[in-house]
Amino acid sequence: MKQREINIKSNDNTLFVTEQCNNRCIMCCQPPKRTHDIDSLYEQNIERIKQAPKNLQSIGITGGEPTLLGYKLVELIQVIRKTLPDTDIHLLSNGRAFKDFDFTKDVVEVGEDKLILGIPLHSDYAGDHDLIAGSQNAYIETMKGLYNIAMQGGIIELRIVMNKLNFSRFLPMAKFIHKNLSFVTWTAFMGMERTGFADSKSEKIWIEPIEYQAELDDAVHFLADWSHEVAIYNIPLCLLPKGLYNFAKRSISDWKNYYLPECNQCVMKEKCCGLFTTSSVPYDGIAPILSIKD
Repeated sequence: MKQREINIKSNDNTLFVTEQCNNRCIMCCQPPKRTHDIDSLYEQNIERIKQAPKNLQSIGITGGEPTLLGYKLVELIQVIRKTLPDTDIHLLSNGRAFKDFDFTKDVVEVGEDKLILGIPLHSDYAGDHDLIAGSQNAYIETMKGLYNIAMQGGIIELRIVMNKLNFSRFLPMAKFIHKNLSFVTWTAFMGMERTGFADSKSEKIWIEPIEYQAELDDAVHFLADWSHEVAIYNIPLCLLPKGLYNFAKRSISDWKNYYLPECNQCVMKEKCCGLFTTSSVPYDGIAPILSIKD
């Protein structure tokens, strides 16, 4: 896979470390491949780190599943910390490998306070989580991983990818997070990118954001009312209730972000995340917001 050059002006500088994954998430936007790519990509990424601007604000590590690198991942993070000491590191992982306490300890320690771990929770119910993750025992291993990260003082971004199989449980999930995962730094509700499995399996997994507005509103406000940090990614503002505007972030990578022509009339365009160029079709219901007055 050809990697993009690291650009100081970009909001998405990412090290792609493998196309392999030990999950097969039903809505994965980049389906995993069986390939022997870890060593070659590792060497490429070491060179990219060395050539990166020293004042880079943040850098991502993604795949596939980055923890399949094993202790090469620890070494990669260590190189980033030494070469780019002021740069935040955002590691996206399914969290299963962090069931190993010693591995978790090494990853969190080498990242120091600059490492953010983005871990998905697909449901508060193990059966649904495993179904969406496409792997047995994914829930148990991910939960063990979350607690191990917390015990090491790691920074956790808990990610909920919103889909047809879990939207009805948004509020129960929020209550579960409040009761059992209160240590996470923030929770992000994420709109799907309609590509890969999310597109090819759309009849089973796809749901339009306008169809889960009420469920999302209830869950976000429940967490916020209990003083949890919460965010909404990848959903245009016109598809959200006005009460959720302040939670929505400009989250889509700049290299795959666009707006429809009608968005030029929107008074909220500068604060809106827009749409994915990679999605096969845009979300239903896009319409310019002409006024934010009550």
